[in-house]
Amino acid sequence: MNPSFLNQARELKSKLDKAQKELSDTIVEASSGKGAVKVTINGQQKLQSIKISPQVINPDKAEVLEELVLTAVSDAIAKSQKVAAKCLGGIKFHGLT
Repeated sequence: MNPSFLNQARELKSKLDKAQKELSDTIVEASSGKGAVKVTINGQQKLQSIKISPQVINPDKAEVLEELVLTAVSDAIAKSQKVAAKCLGGIKFHGLT
């Protein structure tokens, strides 16, 4: 196998490993309901926490809370995906096709 090709592959793997570490350490937050529901997620789209204000916990209106959680989680994922795209998009590697 071409030694240059192997070196390029190792370089790419190193860059990707570094980017994955950076993404796992990157934390993104989102909220809904004027801060009633807060979601924390990392750059790899792994949920870290969901915090719910006691004021929005009403058994008779579960659908309202469900919608607030869904909105916050969706927003956090979208933000995290933008961070990941920016991080991974910055990896430029020429030579492997």
